[in-house]
Amino acid sequence: MLHCGILKSGLFLSFAVLASLYSISVEAAIQIDTVLVGTEGKAWVEVAGYGSTASRTPFWLRANQWGIVPNSGQVLSTRVGIEGRKPLSKDSLSASKWSFVYGAELVGNAAENSKLLLPQAYLGIAFKSFQLTAGRRRQYVGFNDHELGTGAYMWSGNALPVPRVQLGFENYVPLIKSFLYFKGFYSDGFLDGKRPVTSDLKFHNKSLFIRLGRPDGKLKLHGGFNHAVQWGGKSPYFTENGQMPKGFDKYWYVITGFKPKGKVSGITSFDGTNRIGNHVASLDFGLELDLKSVNILFYRQNLVEDGSLFYLNNIKDGLNGVTFRMKDNEAKNFSFDRLTLELLYTKSQGGSTAADGNSIRGKDDYFNNSQVRDGWSYHGRGLGTPFITAQTENTWPRYADFFTNNNRVWVIHSGMQGKLNAATWMTKLSLSSNEGTYNQPFPGQIYQFSGIVSLEKPVKWLGGSNIRAAVSVDQGKLFDNALGMMLAIRKDFAF
Repeated sequence: MLHCGILKSGLFLSFAVLASLYSISVEAAIQIDTVLVGTEGKAWVEVAGYGSTASRTPFWLRANQWGIVPNSGQVLSTRVGIEGRKPLSKDSLSASKWSFVYGAELVGNAAENSKLLLPQAYLGIAFKSFQLTAGRRRQYVGFNDHELGTGAYMWSGNALPVPRVQLGFENYVPLIKSFLYFKGFYSDGFLDGKRPVTSDLKFHNKSLFIRLGRPDGKLKLHGGFNHAVQWGGKSPYFTENGQMPKGFDKYWYVITGFKPKGKVSGITSFDGTNRIGNHVASLDFGLELDLKSVNILFYRQNLVEDGSLFYLNNIKDGLNGVTFRMKDNEAKNFSFDRLTLELLYTKSQGGSTAADGNSIRGKDDYFNNSQVRDGWSYHGRGLGTPFITAQTENTWPRYADFFTNNNRVWVIHSGMQGKLNAATWMTKLSLSSNEGTYNQPFPGQIYQFSGIVSLEKPVKWLGGSNIRAAVSVDQGKLFDNALGMMLAIRKDFAF
């Protein structure tokens, strides 16, 4: 942990950088990299330092950063990466159809528990928008603001990407031109590494989204689903000799979510009367208005972990948001480019009573599972919204050996972004109320505020690079209070 004098000097330096750059950055810590327009790909090198007044990294410096920012508070991080898309033919006609896609990223963190991470390593082949990839790759799924919001409910980018083989459409393609479009994927992978309770888990994930309205239309309607399952591994709970159901005959029930109901042999009564594996899903809806001066997207994500949503018992729960994207701000010295407002609510869970039958489906216990006790997580981080916190991230009493002791929350959140001269500014402000779980509630509502302001500006150093700085604060009763900073320099290479 840093000494107080060193930390104060570091914070002063961070604020000085903020002032000198005139603005606040678009990204709190790590941004998702995309292939540069007009190039086949790019590589990058980045060095970042983190400091904190506490022994933990403040929430918005580490949340939704693909699992690469440690919780330990004081960190020196080095990152290198490359990704791109290369046509498989030099012929101008075929070059736009077939291409080879690739990416790799290596992160070295010098911290209390130093680690070398591989957040991306993938290869693939694409025909227009249809793409086959294998490996670990950053990917967002769902209708929400991935950059300024709290993150999608079930797939937020909070943990390291899961290694898998994926086949699908990366972008919308027309079913009925100028009216109906769709995109989606189908994938299978595995959750490598020894987990706190389970091991050798397999991973299934698929999605399908549709859009009504032409690309340049004033009104677009979006709808779709994202479904994932942890299955086929080993667990000490409700299993035959520690082995969860596996094999091709079980796979059908994994991908459909149907209950076996006596049609499968060699499984426990737990698996026979429930669904095979730990299922997590969301039903997403969006309404997009593309007006002359602003683009507005309204979105809603409904939560699915058992039958509660079918009976509308947990209809109160979900992620609700609206994003405003302003237009024609390029010529202004100061601009307010984007505003995102969100409400996340997970306190209903179908009610406080769980019973068999079709009328009562309560205590959904989001991100926890009786068989997969370490829950909807990967390498210790929640795969979904970071506001359903891992037990290791707070100091409240543990909920047995489940993943989270806090899945009954509401969050009011705002995210803003704009420019001031050559710099880009961003801020996220979040207020949450936390009640623990139904089986182990907190003593009343525990309030927590987490916020961040950050800035990014291009500089001439190293032949052209970007400096980013951020200050983040946690104040409340869920976490230890913390004031932290981040300072980074990044160099991109296009080719």
